[in-house]
Amino acid sequence: MKIEENLKESIKIAIKNTFAMDLADDLVMIEIPRDPSWGDYSTNAAMRLTKILRQNPRVIAEALKNELEKILKDAESITVANPGFINFKMKKATLANIINNVLELGDNYGRNDEGKGEKVLVEYVSANPTGDLHLGHARGAAWGDSVTRLMNFSGFNCLREYYINDAGHQIEMLGESLISRYFDCFNKKYPLPEDGYHGPDVIKLAQDMANTEGDKWLTADPVERLEYFKDKGIELELNKIKRDLDYYRVGFDSWIHERFFYENDSERIKNILNRMDNMGLTYEADGALWFKSTEYGDDKDRVLRKADGLLTYLTPDIANHVYKLERGYKKLVNFWGADHHGYVKRMTYALEAMGYPKGTLEVDLIQMVRLVENGEEVKMSKRTGNAVTIRELCDDIGVDAARYFFVCKDVATHFDFDLGLARKQTSDNPVFYAQYAYARMNSIIESCKAFEKVDNYDLLIEEKETLLLKHINEFPSVVADAAITRMPNKICNYVQKLAQYFHSYYASFKVNNPNEPELTNQRVGLVKATMVTLKNALNLIGIEAKEKM
Repeated sequence: MKIEENLKESIKIAIKNTFAMDLADDLVMIEIPRDPSWGDYSTNAAMRLTKILRQNPRVIAEALKNELEKILKDAESITVANPGFINFKMKKATLANIINNVLELGDNYGRNDEGKGEKVLVEYVSANPTGDLHLGHARGAAWGDSVTRLMNFSGFNCLREYYINDAGHQIEMLGESLISRYFDCFNKKYPLPEDGYHGPDVIKLAQDMANTEGDKWLTADPVERLEYFKDKGIELELNKIKRDLDYYRVGFDSWIHERFFYENDSERIKNILNRMDNMGLTYEADGALWFKSTEYGDDKDRVLRKADGLLTYLTPDIANHVYKLERGYKKLVNFWGADHHGYVKRMTYALEAMGYPKGTLEVDLIQMVRLVENGEEVKMSKRTGNAVTIRELCDDIGVDAARYFFVCKDVATHFDFDLGLARKQTSDNPVFYAQYAYARMNSIIESCKAFEKVDNYDLLIEEKETLLLKHINEFPSVVADAAITRMPNKICNYVQKLAQYFHSYYASFKVNNPNEPELTNQRVGLVKATMVTLKNALNLIGIEAKEKM
C-alpha cells in the first residue's frame, strides 16, 4: 500500500508544481495495468484534469511526466500512453521492499484505518428461536461474519448483534408444540397446533424435557405450563443455534431479546409511541394506531397498534433500532433476507421521521440459495427429510467449503450452491485451490529451514515475482475496499488470484537452490510474505489456512 500512497502523493505534488492546483485524494486513482508490459502501475489523473484545465489529456500527461521524473525516485521509468495514461515501471528493489513490511506486520498485515474508529452496529442472522438454522441463515451468517471481520480489521468499531425474535405468535406456537410433544412422551393427548412446529427437532427437545423433568407438567396449571414451555423452548433452541453458529465460526458480541422491549409493562415501547405521538407522526383510525409513513415516501401508512390492542412487528422493531442508536452507534447495518424487501423502507422511514439522519440505517438483502447436486436441486435433507441445516451441510462438505461458497458470490444475486464441486479435493474447488497453495508454501518454508531478512531483495527480477509482489502490495487496499462496500466476495477474488500467481510461480522457478543461497533466501522471503498475506485473507472470511493437506 505504501507504493500506491507514494505514487498518489508524488502525482499530487507534480500537479501542484506544474499547474498550481491541489487535487483531492479521491481524484488521484492508481491501478495495475492489465498488461504488465505497460508498467507496474498507471494513473488516469491527466484525463481527470482535462475538464478543469481545458487541455488535451496527452499534453497534461506529458507535463506531469516531466515533473514526476524529477521527484519520483522509486520509478525506473515513466511513460505516457494514449489517450493520457501515465504508466510507471517501478525499481525492482522498491517492489521487493514490501516483503519486510509484510513479515514485520505478520497477522496485522492488511489492517488499515479506513473506518477511522466509526461506531457501527451490524445485525445479521437473527433467526427465530423456533428451529434449526438452514441454508438461508447460512449464507447470511457467513456473509455478516466476514463483513464484520473486515470492518474491524479496517478501523471500524463494529459491534456484531443478534436480535432474538422471542415474542409474539410464533413463540406461542413453539410452546404449544413442545407441550403437545411432551404429552406424547407419556402417551397422553394434547392438540398440536396446525400452524405449530412439526419438525423432529421439537420432538427431540420435548423428549429431553420429559427425561429431565418427568411427568410433573401433565397436570400443571395451563397458564404456568405454557409460560414455562415457551421459556424453556426459547432457551433450548437458542442454545442449539449458538452451538451451530460456533461450529460455523460465526460470533456475536451482543444478543438482544425482543422480549426486552416488552418488559416493565412495555415501558420502552410506550416511550417510543409517546415520542412519535409528540412529534405528530401518528394518528388513530378504525381503532388502530397508525404511523404517517406516506409523508416520508411510503405507499401507505403503517399500523403500529392494531384495533385489538396487539402491536404489529414494526413497533418493537422501531424500539430496537432506537435502542441501538441510544447506545452510541450512529451507523446501523442490517443483513436481512430478500423477503424483507418491502420492510426496509418502513424501518428507514420511521427512523428518518424520528429525526435520525438519512442513511443512519442501511439494509443489505440476502438472496435465496439453491442447493444443487449432479445438476438437480436438493431441497430436503437425506437424513431427516427436512430442509438442510447448517450443521448437516458443514458435516457433509466441511466448514471451510460451506463458508467460502456462501461468501464468494455477491449476496444480492441468486446462487446455486454446487455440492459436488464443494466436495472435490482438486484445483477445480476454489477452497482446495487456495488451501493447497498455502500448504505448498508451508512445505517450501519447512524444507529451507533458515531465512535471513535482507535490506535489498534485488535478485527478485522475474516477471512472476513482480506479479506476486504487486498483488501482495494491493492487499491492504483490497481489504479496505471490501470493508467499505461490505463485499467480502472481493477477498475471495483476491485469494484466487494470489493462489494463481503463486502456483504459476512455483511451477516455473525453483525456490530452494543450495547452489544459489542468496537467491534462495530472497525467494524464501517472497514465499513467506505470500504465506502471511494468504493466511490473513483467508482469516478475514473465516477460512482455515492449512499447513498440511
